[in-house]
Amino acid sequence: MENKTARLGAVYTAETAEDVARVYDAWAENYDSDMSLAGYRHPAISLAILARYVPKGAAPLLDAGAGTGLIGEWLAITGYDQIEGLDISEGMLKVAERKGVYKALHQAALGITLPFSDNHFAAIISAGVFTSGHVGIEGLDDLIRICKPGGVIVLTIKDVLWQASFGQRIAEFEQQGICTKIDDTGPYVSMPGEAGTTPSRCIALKVT
Repeated sequence: MENKTARLGAVYTAETAEDVARVYDAWAENYDSDMSLAGYRHPAISLAILARYVPKGAAPLLDAGAGTGLIGEWLAITGYDQIEGLDISEGMLKVAERKGVYKALHQAALGITLPFSDNHFAAIISAGVFTSGHVGIEGLDDLIRICKPGGVIVLTIKDVLWQASFGQRIAEFEQQGICTKIDDTGPYVSMPGEAGTTPSRCIALKVT
């Protein structure tokens, strides 16, 4: 438990992408069990939101920030079987690969140009990535680029980031006709088993 708390602190205060990758590489083998003990809600909530708007069998899907494949495994169980995963951590991707649910896995960081063509994915899901010490608003533009028109992007976002920049940026996108926000849970605590956890929210965007 102490190691998990220390690692959470390290990822939230990381200053570089390399720092984030290093912490997750070391955490990979214990990540699933540690987050289960913390009552981690993002995967279940984001999957529930995606299932409202994306029909079973839609393809391909991208799990952006796939980590150990928690969401990929659940996507496959619920009928989304054409899934690709992307993560910054080689160690986490090795664990995800063992689950056997991804058609392809890619090591890359959000916030730069991703290795996919325009309008490629029918839907994108990203849980626990847009948060302190990870990815900010700079990671959103390229997700929109690689999502098909009419496709859906489901994101969890730390509420402090939403208040600081995300909400305004998405409103600008809507005014420009780039996407529409079609769902928003409002603030909730992502890890009720962890003292002092600050709120996040889960939103869905439809790309136009």
